[in-house]
Amino acid sequence: LIFDLTVHTDSYLLSLMMKTSFIAAIVSTALAIGTTGFMVASGLSGLNTVLPLFVLLLVFWGLYRYPRRAVGFTFGKAKPYAIAVLYPVLIIGTLAGLAFANGLVDISKTQWPEVLQELAVIAAFTFVIAIVTEEGFFRGWLWAALKDAGLSKTKIIIFTSIAFSLWHAPEVTISSEFALPTAQIPVLLINAVVIGAIWGILRDLSGSVIVSSLSHGVWNAGAYVLFGDGLKAGALGIKNTSILSPEHGLLGLGLNLLVLILLWQHWSAIEHKAKIMAYR
Repeated sequence: LIFDLTVHTDSYLLSLMMKTSFIAAIVSTALAIGTTGFMVASGLSGLNTVLPLFVLLLVFWGLYRYPRRAVGFTFGKAKPYAIAVLYPVLIIGTLAGLAFANGLVDISKTQWPEVLQELAVIAAFTFVIAIVTEEGFFRGWLWAALKDAGLSKTKIIIFTSIAFSLWHAPEVTISSEFALPTAQIPVLLINAVVIGAIWGILRDLSGSVIVSSLSHGVWNAGAYVLFGDGLKAGALGIKNTSILSPEHGLLGLGLNLLVLILLWQHWSAIEHKAKIMAYR
């Protein structure tokens, strides 16, 4: 009788912890989106809108005290680092090559030494900041909370990617600096889910948000410096980015989907092999 009571009590406590973890995940995500929306509506943008993610990360991680590895604050495996860099270079390089091939660039006023410097600075800055904001929150704390709540890896990747996309919605809809034409908003938000899923797979393959942050940094540098942000043209001088933009262009979305499919197949094969080995 005592044994049965202990088993039922442990089962109840485990179920309760899983429920509170999921509720915390929902609440923290709502706070992240709501806070960013309020700040953007107040006229703030850029770094100001990502700093609340750092605060939310500290608060919720402090409450639940997940191990550092569970949140992804570890260097992780080496191989995914190469994929993390290759992915944005491949996508952005392909789109830039297509733009050049079709005569859609205007680099008559581009100062390449300054562009190269800006690429390096933005990549490094985003890499460091993303670790404790976007990546640290969505693929760090939120990832750990959803795993603690009992969600499968597939559901975690989907949930965190959708949350990541929704968090960007205020900036591309109501921001005076980064707002996009109405037709391009759905493309960017869908693309954010796709890109978030790619970074989620990299996070799972490596066990580290440092890896996804590295990819995030290289992506932001290439996408924003070369192709521009919002309605502003980048160093390549491409005026109409509705097709060629890595983030809000249709071709950019198509290429990202292709990478996601290939990477998902690779990840699924690894997961399947791990399950087979676990049963032996």
